[in-house]
Amino acid sequence: MVGIDLRPVLYIVGALVSIVALAMLVPMVVDFAVGNPDWMVFATTSALTLFFGVLLILTNRTSEIALSLRQAFLLTTLAWVVVCAFAAAPFVVSQTRLSVTDAFFEAMSGLTTTGSTVIAGLEGLPPGLLLWRSLLQWLGGIGIIGMGIVILPFLRVGGMQLFRSESSDRSDKVVPRAGDLAIAVAWVYMTMTLMCVAGLALAGMSLFDAVNHAMTAVSTGGYSTRDASIAGWDNPAVEWVLVVFMMAGGMPFVRFISLARGDAGPLWRDTQVRWYVGFLVVVSVALGLWLAHTADIDLHDAFRLTFFNVVSVVTTTGYASADYGLWGPLAVAAFFTLTLVGGCTGSTAGGIKIFRFEILFMVLRVLMVRLFSRHRVLPLHYNNKPVDADTMVSVMSFGFVYIALIFILMVLLAALGLDLVTALTGAATAISNVGPGLGPIIGPVGNFAPLPDAAKWLLSLGMLLGRLEFFTVLILFNPAFWRQ
Repeated sequence: MVGIDLRPVLYIVGALVSIVALAMLVPMVVDFAVGNPDWMVFATTSALTLFFGVLLILTNRTSEIALSLRQAFLLTTLAWVVVCAFAAAPFVVSQTRLSVTDAFFEAMSGLTTTGSTVIAGLEGLPPGLLLWRSLLQWLGGIGIIGMGIVILPFLRVGGMQLFRSESSDRSDKVVPRAGDLAIAVAWVYMTMTLMCVAGLALAGMSLFDAVNHAMTAVSTGGYSTRDASIAGWDNPAVEWVLVVFMMAGGMPFVRFISLARGDAGPLWRDTQVRWYVGFLVVVSVALGLWLAHTADIDLHDAFRLTFFNVVSVVTTTGYASADYGLWGPLAVAAFFTLTLVGGCTGSTAGGIKIFRFEILFMVLRVLMVRLFSRHRVLPLHYNNKPVDADTMVSVMSFGFVYIALIFILMVLLAALGLDLVTALTGAATAISNVGPGLGPIIGPVGNFAPLPDAAKWLLSLGMLLGRLEFFTVLILFNPAFWRQ
């Protein structure tokens, strides 16, 4: 017997599907303006998507839209899957004529801001389709922020309960008051996007390319309008502008609200921000010095290359300004490790997240001290908040599941005939929502199109699991979840 009232869940899913339908009108207008016949594709898919979205809304109207805990779990997974299915439609019927598998993979990669792609020849695509890819990542990015600051802390997933907003209800309901915070973050998100557009345009990009890359940089998504990614411009100014906004995209967006009000204190007092910035600088400088020494590259160029690509991978953006797979074994090992790190919580970045590393280091320090001082009490605090046992268990469980799923996915990919490097880095980049892997097939200058369909479905699942913090999806497979 199903003990969950699905009406509020389906009502919200219908609203999200309707938003996707309205978003399809943007590339439709662009294609129509340039005279590309693909505008009919977006007009048709928008109409069909809006029909189903409104149908879900009308058939599931309810006076109470506050969600219980189980409804919130179900909504989080169902919304991403359903929205992705509708978002894939333009790829199937446009001139790319992608298969259902490839279209779903591309849409899932976009909405989860992963950035892996199966499309080659981007320079020859209609502008509307390029814009649709970027819009998917931009919409996915704002959805990820909202999920990270409202939904996941409420669900107590992976230690996220540390980030329960003071304005959030602490009962078993998600209430509209949390929407006030989401609206403020949305304004910050749009402002940063416009600032990035202006910066890229001043750096030498065309307005169309600047808009696309601003959306995929702030959302840390990584889709580009060229097959060679950012290397296709060979413009240092463009790279430095993107470094700034990729770093910003990996920071907690709630801190930017205080910054917009003229108070930078909360941003810098956040310990994960200090660790995040420090980690990026130290790793980039170290790799830059090593690259300048081993590859006989000018020190400034070496720093530019390492800063850009390190920030791109750590923030899980996935742009590439060079094929770092050719820099030698040390670089390959370093970039694979960086794939797992991720940005801050409450950002658009994926990965394990900086705050979890902080918690894990705290726990490790306590365990080491207790080896020689069994009765010593060491209270743990994160950002002046006490870290209880539940949070520690949640973080450690997340780390275990994270690594376990990477290896499980790697074995499944290898069973489909993929080589070890492609299977391992493909699994890691999907779970971490980074984008490119390593090796000649899915490396920084590669593409996921050659992979078998079964591998693409597995990687799509990996992207979803990584983006929704695993437990949100895995709990749905527990029969007790569905019983009254």
